[in-house]
Amino acid sequence: MHGSWFMVMRQGDEKPKITKQLLLRVLAYAKPYWGHIGGMLLTILATSALSVVTPLIFRQLIDTILPNKDLSKLTMFAIALLLVPLLNGGISVIQRKLNVTVGEGVIYDLRVALFVRLQRMSLRFFTNTKVGELISRLNNDVVGAQNAISNTIVGIVTNLIEGAAILIVMLSLEWRLTIGSIFVLPLFYLIARRLGERLRTIAREAMELNAQMNAHMNETLNIGGALLVKLFGRSNEEGERFRQRAAGVRDMGIQRAVIGSSFFVMIGLVSAVGTALVYGFGGWLVIQDKFTIGTIVAFGSYLSTLYGALQGLAGAPVEFSTSMVSFERVFEIIDLPHDIEEKKDALILNNAKGELTFEDIDFKYSINENIMLSEVKRYGSMADVTAVMSLGEKDKSKNGMKDAASTIGEADPKSQARDVALEGVSFTAAPGQLIALVGPSGAGKTTLTYLIPRLYDPTSGVIRIDGHDLHDLTLDSLAATIGMVTQETHLFHDSIRTNLTYAKMDATQSEIETAARAANIHDFVMGLPDGYDTIVGERGYRLSGGEKQRVALARVILKNPRILVLDEATSSLDSESESLIQDALKRVMAGRTSIVIAHRLSTILAADLILVMDRGRIVERGTHDELLVTGGLYSQLYETQFRGERI
Repeated sequence: MHGSWFMVMRQGDEKPKITKQLLLRVLAYAKPYWGHIGGMLLTILATSALSVVTPLIFRQLIDTILPNKDLSKLTMFAIALLLVPLLNGGISVIQRKLNVTVGEGVIYDLRVALFVRLQRMSLRFFTNTKVGELISRLNNDVVGAQNAISNTIVGIVTNLIEGAAILIVMLSLEWRLTIGSIFVLPLFYLIARRLGERLRTIAREAMELNAQMNAHMNETLNIGGALLVKLFGRSNEEGERFRQRAAGVRDMGIQRAVIGSSFFVMIGLVSAVGTALVYGFGGWLVIQDKFTIGTIVAFGSYLSTLYGALQGLAGAPVEFSTSMVSFERVFEIIDLPHDIEEKKDALILNNAKGELTFEDIDFKYSINENIMLSEVKRYGSMADVTAVMSLGEKDKSKNGMKDAASTIGEADPKSQARDVALEGVSFTAAPGQLIALVGPSGAGKTTLTYLIPRLYDPTSGVIRIDGHDLHDLTLDSLAATIGMVTQETHLFHDSIRTNLTYAKMDATQSEIETAARAANIHDFVMGLPDGYDTIVGERGYRLSGGEKQRVALARVILKNPRILVLDEATSSLDSESESLIQDALKRVMAGRTSIVIAHRLSTILAADLILVMDRGRIVERGTHDELLVTGGLYSQLYETQFRGERI
């Protein structure tokens, strides 16, 4: 009975095409566990046989042993009634162990395959994919796929064997009574179909309301959200907003419980009709001396088991289809082509000198649909909640704002809005040189730096390190050669030591401290109660901006890359932190080829070459003094951004 309820709750709109290729691929994941599956089949046969035995024992007791007052057989059959559940329980434990081994093994295989695949996807993939969707594929879909092998198929086989065995026994006992007992099955179908549709609608609405409530909690109870609520004094408003959402969840829960209870009552009534037919018609046969009382009792026991098995089989197509949807979603990720491919005969870059060359590079942020995940509607998922704070109301001005923004971008000649992010970019950085990138926000500076470690590949043109095309090098050796510190520093919710050694897993304490001293962070760390074992908090939230940036610098120093790519973002820091970071930068860049998005005049003055970017192009290049003389864009930037700085 309960299986039908959960089947109704899980049924979705999606109807996958269950092809031979899909089934063979699904079965391939079960291949390593054929021994366990074979063991499960044996246990299913054993439990099915035992389920047939007990009613026959009751029949024998009532019809023969008790009327004949046979004490020896009574004792033997009483012991049998004790042994049957003991055997059944022991076999069930073995079956559960085999089942769980298969299920957890499939989950492990699928999760590892997915995670390893995702690790090699390009940055383009992650910037166009919701994190929640990836987590759902790794959790919900993997579990749903595993369910096909360890639960759905096992359930189908169990119900088939059990139902067939019981039907054979019932037919052998009395064929007319058997036909009468299955006469009510169409009623099961009609009730499940009628109430099932209503239950699915309510269940989905309940999950959507619950997702909105959870999304609201997620937005307002994290550090940033809680801070914003307090700063704007919106505690009362948020309390009222939450009450509205919680009330919706409450009301829908009541509806769901009432209709669900009605569902069980009606199914129970249908079962009662079948039972009444069996006992009524069977009783008449007993009165006519064509049937025994023991046989009626046995029929009654078989009936509930038979109804349960047939209900399970009725719901099996839905369960199996749901599992196939999950498998398709898992396979979709596994089959995604890599946007950033590594050649089979790729070279390992050892002892790099650090010469970096851009040759006529063009780049466009186009979206390749072949490497994107399909849109999935997940009922109850927070990822599908688009308007968290506005109670789902549509923003009528949204399209108008977009149109206005588009018009402004087209009308403003100084706007950096464009289709092509980089166009015709060429330059060479000799080993050990410092190249400073300057230009208006949106000019393409960050995009240029992302191409160096192959976070993206250029649309056209060639990037070389020591004369080697980046496409000819292994991704791991390229990553080892290049160190990058981005403007948005990311730290794991772990200790300072763990965050530092992410650059070099086997780093000694001496190496860690040397890197930390070079980044001007060692003294600060040693002043903390737990030193290098201090937990930095989610995204390093317990540290200030300057402290996080110095930890990031220490991490890249510990990596010891030959080429350094750096977004020198110090404008938001206090003067002391800025001074410490500027001093650390001089040390970290010493002797390395450095590509720096310059925010400070001191870096620009120290640069061997300044590249001035505007609308994706290098419009000027030279030293500070050379560029000032030309009176171009650099001169304007110098007058507006750098001239008042103290060196």
